Amino acid sequence: MIIRAANESDAEIIAEIYNDAVLNTTAIWNESRVDVANRIEWINSRQQAGFPVIVAADDDDTVLGYASYGDWRPWDGYRHTVEHSVYVHKSSRGKGMGDALMRTLIQLACEGKKHVMVAGIESENRVSIALHKKLGFTEAGRMTEVGTKFGRWLDLTFLQLRLDDRKDP
Repeated sequence: MIIRAANESDAEIIAEIYNDAVLNTTAIWNESRVDVANRIEWINSRQQAGFPVIVAADDDDTVLGYASYGDWRPWDGYRHTVEHSVYVHKSSRGKGMGDALMRTLIQLACEGKKHVMVAGIESENRVSIALHKKLGFTEAGRMTEVGTKFGRWLDLTFLQLRLDDRKDP
């Protein structure tokens, strides 16, 4: 497995992975599919803002998953905190891609002098919550019935990882 920065040629498979999550999971609380142009714009806007978009690819450079982080909230006081997302192609789940992508994102956030990484995960997504806890994230809270998808209310569990021990920003 190779982890590298995403580029525009990855947008088609990133859109496929995203749309599968939209249509079949509660990992994304969106009911609208995206097209390749949307994902090209997303990749470019993230990277231009200084945020990583990375992919995990096999030896043939076929993208099997992707991850990114960005501002947790848009105000200056939150500039040292990021929220991330990680998605793996349905054919590659359970093979360590999510773990590898997360470890790389955490490393990039540390190199970028971020202080806290936040995860917002649908509360019944036990696999994702377990992965995050394995990587050192701790549960920070749960908000009940704050979202909806597939005709039911969804709860949101927040987890966080402190990336450094600095006393002052």
